[in-house]
Amino acid sequence: YAGRAHNASKTLLALINDILDLSKIEAGKMEIVEDYYKLSSVLNDVVNMVQIKTEQKHLEFVVEVEQSLPDCLFGDEVRIRQVVMNILGNAVKYTRTGSVKLSVQGELVQEQTMNLKFIITDTGIGIRKEDMDKLFGDFERLDIRENHNVEGTGLGIPITVKALELMNGNMMVESVYGEGSSFTIVIPQNV
Repeated sequence: YAGRAHNASKTLLALINDILDLSKIEAGKMEIVEDYYKLSSVLNDVVNMVQIKTEQKHLEFVVEVEQSLPDCLFGDEVRIRQVVMNILGNAVKYTRTGSVKLSVQGELVQEQTMNLKFIITDTGIGIRKEDMDKLFGDFERLDIRENHNVEGTGLGIPITVKALELMNGNMMVESVYGEGSSFTIVIPQNV
């Protein structure tokens, strides 16, 4: 009973946080707070949180980080963590067997500016072509009949997209229904 109450409270807290984040965004109150941060610390947090979930589902979790990436960056560490966790969380939720992979890369655009790139690939259920536009809608859940047992509000992707816009970033999605999806997140950061 205690375990069920704990899981229910975590689900409720996640729902409330998503609704509050969406409300902040719609009211124009979500702010980007940039500061120096360690990329290795962000990645460590993300990997530790996701690894627990992948182990529970017996999924392979692969992490590849480009060795030449600078560790000290200037940006909104909290929003970057949130964006990556939202997409990785979905990858784990919608993958029954196989793997989830996180690749982190960087591309120098100017002397002190780089495009930080997160590529999240899974062997999950994928997204139908006709559902691709719905993916970005508030409270949209795709393929409800197939995914009725998957927890979620349908707010993670819209919040992610809006947070990325505030950071001048973007996200691209490729998916093959029944085979998996690949989300590429690009966020400009100062080195």
